[in-house]
Amino acid sequence: MGNETDQLHVLFFPFMALGHMIPTIDMAKLFSARGVRATIITTPLNAPVVSKTMERGHYLGAQIGLRVIQFPSVQAGLPQGLENLDQDASPEIRLKFFLAMSLFQQPLEQLLQEYRPHGLVADAFFPWALDVASKFGIPRLAFQGTGFFAMCALQSLTAHKPYKGVGSDTEPFLLPDLPDEIKLTRLQISNDLTLGLENDFTRFFKEARESEERSYGTIVNTFYELEPAYAEHWRKVLGRKAWHIGPVSLCNRDAQDKTQRGKAASIDEDECLKWLNSKYPDSVIYVCFGSVSKFPAAQLLEIAMGLEASGQQFIWVVRKNKDEGDEEEWLPQGYEKRMEGKGLIIRGWAPQTLILDHEAVGGFVTHCGWNSTLEGVSAGVPMVTWPVFADQFYNEKLLTDVLKIGIGVGAQRWVPFVGDFVKQDAIEKAVKAVMAGEKAEELRSRAKSLGGMARRAIEKGGSSYTDMDALIEELKLYHAQI
Repeated sequence: MGNETDQLHVLFFPFMALGHMIPTIDMAKLFSARGVRATIITTPLNAPVVSKTMERGHYLGAQIGLRVIQFPSVQAGLPQGLENLDQDASPEIRLKFFLAMSLFQQPLEQLLQEYRPHGLVADAFFPWALDVASKFGIPRLAFQGTGFFAMCALQSLTAHKPYKGVGSDTEPFLLPDLPDEIKLTRLQISNDLTLGLENDFTRFFKEARESEERSYGTIVNTFYELEPAYAEHWRKVLGRKAWHIGPVSLCNRDAQDKTQRGKAASIDEDECLKWLNSKYPDSVIYVCFGSVSKFPAAQLLEIAMGLEASGQQFIWVVRKNKDEGDEEEWLPQGYEKRMEGKGLIIRGWAPQTLILDHEAVGGFVTHCGWNSTLEGVSAGVPMVTWPVFADQFYNEKLLTDVLKIGIGVGAQRWVPFVGDFVKQDAIEKAVKAVMAGEKAEELRSRAKSLGGMARRAIEKGGSSYTDMDALIEELKLYHAQI
């Protein structure tokens, strides 16, 4: 079994959402840099995101291939042209999208038969990928788009159900059997979990968790020094096989690599850098809520006023819902003129790592999605935490309670896409706390220390470099024994 040569070959199959695709592409680049042949599988309308990386990778001598398979829009009852979950869609369409993932089973089987790779890195949202890989004796590695802390927190919640022992939605409860004292409320986790609901979504996620448990192991985009107690808890206490190989975003070394991640930026790279170059170190706060969350006009207005009242310089990335009105509904009158030179608003997609890594940026208002969390950590900046849904309330606890490099804005309610409503006073207070004063210096000092650890982790001899070596050697050994 295997390739015509002895070169290790790994297929990467990311879920069709930028928050999953971008780290998977970075992962493929890291494997390729070690001499592993990497092939990424995606669909026609998602292919350009991968192609940019391949063109750049070819220039750098990387070996990354691309295989395009058709998106089953008709069979799934989805609109033509909707191939990515970041596109605006109703809850019904999103459910159909998740259920459509099982229709990729046959195309994947054909690719595995054709390539006979040494490993398959398949997103955790493809639970059926395990059975397909097993059919050909290929180890399936699940990719979790989050860190060890969130994985351990969710395991504690599902195993112990501590939310059942409280009298109200706002009463804090302790997550049992974790290395630190971590408390949440019922408002901060999904109703599906707390109410024990059973529907297509809950069945899908349960199947995904069970499939991951039975897989060969899990690849985690994190580094050991960030969450050592939780890496140990996952692997030794819970007995799960996993490798930490991140932060994968750090494989993008120069400005062009950073700018080309994801979609085309809505601002010219030179214009963005020129603005930042005119600012003092640690004087700008960057505000962005990821690729999926889209706040209503009323919330955007509160953010605008809170940023102005804070007196801080800022870059603010705004993504509005399609049905929102023109900009005057969410920007105070004359706002951009008043903020000229002090605030830069980017409408659409921003080159996030390019901005965060600039010395002028001294803080980050984030929704606590794992990619953004890790990119903020890697840049060494303290964070204002504003979780919206998914794993984000767990990640907030890691930043505020364990690492102590974040200050919460006060979001208390888990609400998909739009989040809890936060008023301008709370935004102003949190931004000031992270950017100015004695507390800010303590946060920044700890954040910069972690940023240094992140960079060392992926260098030769670092914790993530070593763990990736161990995984590559294990895959070689696995196939040598067949």
